[in-house]
Parts: sequence; C-alpha cells; structure tokens
Amino acid sequence: MPARLPSLNGLRAFEAAARHLSFTVAASELNVTQTAISHQIRRLEEELGIRLFVRQNRALALTPEARDYLPGVRAAFNDLRLATDRLLRKGDDHVLTVSTLASLAAKWLLPRLSRFQESHPGIDVRITTSTGLVDFKSGNVDAAIRYGRGLWPGLRADWLMADQLFPVCSPALLTGNRPLRCPEDLRDHVLLHTSNANSDDWRLWLTAAGLPTDLSKQPGVTFDLIFMTVQAAIDGIGVAMGRTSYVEADIAKGRLVVPFKITLPADAGFYLVSPEARADSPKLAAFRQWLIASVQSKT
Repeated sequence: MPARLPSLNGLRAFEAAARHLSFTVAASELNVTQTAISHQIRRLEEELGIRLFVRQNRALALTPEARDYLPGVRAAFNDLRLATDRLLRKGDDHVLTVSTLASLAAKWLLPRLSRFQESHPGIDVRITTSTGLVDFKSGNVDAAIRYGRGLWPGLRADWLMADQLFPVCSPALLTGNRPLRCPEDLRDHVLLHTSNANSDDWRLWLTAAGLPTDLSKQPGVTFDLIFMTVQAAIDGIGVAMGRTSYVEADIAKGRLVVPFKITLPADAGFYLVSPEARADSPKLAAFRQWLIASVQSKT
C-alpha cells in the first residue's frame, strides 16, 4: 500500500518555517498565529515519527532528516503552483502582456513589434507602460523590459542591450545663428532634460567631456518622459542627452544628429524580466527569442 500523505497544512507550515528558519515569520507569511504553526509542525512530526526542528540558543535549526525532506516538499509545492497557474491561465495562452517604460515602448519596441506579429499571428501582444516594478504575483503581466543590472531574485533576467549617453540635436542647430561645433558651444543653447531616472545624464556627460558641470544647471526645459525630450530635440527646441535605444532610429532617419564624438557608457542595461516559473511558456519563449534576435540584428 502506498504511504499515506501527511497533512497539507503541516507541510505548508514546515516548508515556510524551514525556508525562514522562524516560526514567527512563517506564521506571518501564512497569515496564522505562531501557535498554529507550532501545533501544525508538532502534528506533522507525530505523523512522520521524525523530529524536524531543534532549537539552538534561541535559533531554529533543521534536523538532518528535515534537510533531506525539504527539497522534495519544496518541489512538490512548486509543481502545485505551476499546475494551478497553468489551469488559471489556460484561456489566456495566446495573450502575452509585456510591461515596459513608456518612452522605450514609443521609441524602440513599437516600431519593431509588427515583425513579431507577422511571425507569430496566433499571439495577442498587449503592451502596458509603467515606471514602477511589476508585481508578477498579483498582476496579469507575463514579462517586463526593465533597466538595471539584472539582479532581481526569483526572476529570470535575459540581457538585451546597453545604452551609451551622448548629446543629440536637430541638424538645423549645426548651421544656425549659433552653430554647434564643439562642446563649449553648449553654453549658447537650451539644454533639454529628463527628470527621474535620467536626471543625472547631463552632469555625467559634461564631466566626461571635461566641462564644468554647472552647465547642466543653466536655464533649460525638463520633461518627465524621455521620448518627449527627444521630440523636443527633433523640433529644434534645444540639445538633449540621448540614450542609444531611444534615439538610434531618429539618427538613422536624419531627424537627429550627434554633434560631438564624446560618448559615455551607461552603468546598466535593459533586460527582459519574467518569473522563473513561467519563463519557458511557449508564448514567452517565442517573444524572448524574437526580441533577442531583433536586438542582435539591430532591426
């Protein structure tokens, strides 16, 4: 006869307490009292006939038997989560929701997206924009394109591209009344800024160019989204600090020019981020493969 399965509540209590090595934290996670956790684990130990925890100087430790038992219990709960997720998402297997920054969507992702739809007509792509971190547990987002260093615990992060920083402007500014020939000529032009994450770009580039950083504080125009800053540069309002992914298409089409040869590497890059448990779903795998190939081919 197969062995009778122990209490599911006891196993949940054991997995949480073993992960945190704390009955208190496990109780908070499972929204029960510490006493309830203690009782559930005691009943589980009685069912198994094996001691699972020992207390050492006010610290909680696993017995050798518990250390051997934990990986299997953890894997079983992960399988349950995956099965439940597949069950609840079965009707949305053809819908792929991707979160990204509004500026990156407008200037980089959307111009490329038609190629993915041509290759995968059965996948319904939905783009949502946000500057905040994505809560993959409570939301309906499958993946996100985010800027950083790729260190997000519990998430798969696939490298896409790095940016370089450099000034960009309308071609008209190169030959106007105050032609832009060298970095010192920036004193005679309006500097365009982007707030929040890109607010320090001008200061960093001016430092690399050997110019006083107070140039970045001269009167200018500030926008809260980088694609608005880029559009202002296209319209000849002033000089913007460009990032490769946001300006490469406009440079290629002649709407923007790079007046100086000085470029500054950014200290991070863009990643496609997704929950590890869903990272290999067919729709997401297809999008990842296409996106990485698109970046590598620069199309």
